[in-house]
Amino acid sequence: MDSLKLGYVGCGFMAQKVHIPNIVTIPDCELLALAELRPALGRKVQARYRIPRLYADHRALTDDPDVTAVVVSGHFSGQGEIARDLLLAGKHVFVEKPMAVTVPQAERILAAGRQVGARLMVGYMKRYDAGNELVKEAIARFRETEELGEVTYARLHGFTGEWICNLDTPMETTEEPVPPADTMKPDWLPDEFVGRYIGYLQQYTHNINLIRWLLDADDRVRVKAVDLDADGRNGVVILDVDGIRVVLESGRVSYYGWEEHTQIYFRHGWVHTWAPPLLLRNVPAKVEIYRGAKGHELSYPIPSEGWTWSYRREMEHFIAALRNGEPFRSSGEDTLTDVRLFEEIYQIYVRQR
Repeated sequence: MDSLKLGYVGCGFMAQKVHIPNIVTIPDCELLALAELRPALGRKVQARYRIPRLYADHRALTDDPDVTAVVVSGHFSGQGEIARDLLLAGKHVFVEKPMAVTVPQAERILAAGRQVGARLMVGYMKRYDAGNELVKEAIARFRETEELGEVTYARLHGFTGEWICNLDTPMETTEEPVPPADTMKPDWLPDEFVGRYIGYLQQYTHNINLIRWLLDADDRVRVKAVDLDADGRNGVVILDVDGIRVVLESGRVSYYGWEEHTQIYFRHGWVHTWAPPLLLRNVPAKVEIYRGAKGHELSYPIPSEGWTWSYRREMEHFIAALRNGEPFRSSGEDTLTDVRLFEEIYQIYVRQR
C-alpha cells in the first residue's frame, strides 16, 4: 500500500512536542499538510518538519483531495468542531481528548462521521500504554480463571504533579497572538463554573476512560455520588462501573513526579498500575500483582514491548487501523460515554453549590 497521507491542524504545545515528531518518524505514513491560523508560526513548523503543504485554516485543508486523515489538537471545546468539519469532508480524524465538552456536541460530531463514513479516534493514550495493556490482560485472565475471586472494588487516584519532565523536543514560537478559543459549555452550566468544569473534564476523563476499558464496561457506568470542594476538583466521585464500585480521588499536589495510579481489587488480591509522568518518553506504566488466595505473592511484570511511549503507540494504532480497517481502541462512539458521565458529575456538583 502507498503511504497514508496525513494532515495536521494546529501548531501548539502538544502538536510540536508530541504528535508531529511522532508522526514524521512512523513508517507507512506521510505528513503532507499543515493548517495553522498563525501564518509565521505555520511556516516555521512547516520548514522544521519539511511538510509540503501549508494552509491558513482547517477549512482549506478539508479541500485537499490527497489528504486521507487529519490529526487535530486544539482548544478543548473548539477542537471538536474542527473534527466535525473534517469528518463531513470525508477525512478520518484523530482528535485529542476530550472529543467534546457537551453530549449534544459529541452527538453532532459522531453524526457527521456516520453521514459520510469517516472514522474518529480520540487520543486516550493510557489505553495504549504497554503497562496498562498488561494490566487489562491480567484482569481478564483472573476474571476468567476466578483465581482471585470476583472483582470487589476499584480505586482511581489522580493528584497529578510535574507532567512535562523537561521534554527537550524543539518548539517554534513567534510573537503572533494565540487565536481566541471557541467557547462552548453545557446549557445548564452557569458561567462561573465553566473553567472548573473544563479543567476537571480534561484531566480526569483519562481515568474514567481507562477504568471502563480495563473492566470492559463500555457504557454500563453511572454516577452514584459526588463530593468535590468549592474548586470543583479536590474530592471524590463514586461510580458504578458495570456493577463494581469505583472511587475517583482527585486533587493537586506539588510533586516533582506524577501521582496517579489505578488499583483493581479482587476478593483475594489486586492488580495495581502506576502511571508515568505524561511526557516522560518511553516509560510504560508500572504494574504490581498481588495473589493472596493460597499464600502471599507479589509480582511486578514488565511489558514485553520494553521501553515505549504511549503517545507514539496511539498514533501507530491510528495509522495501522486506517490501513487495515480494524476498529479503533478509543473510538469516538466509545467516548460519548465519558462526555455523558462528566456532565452528570458536574450537574450534581453544581446543585450542591
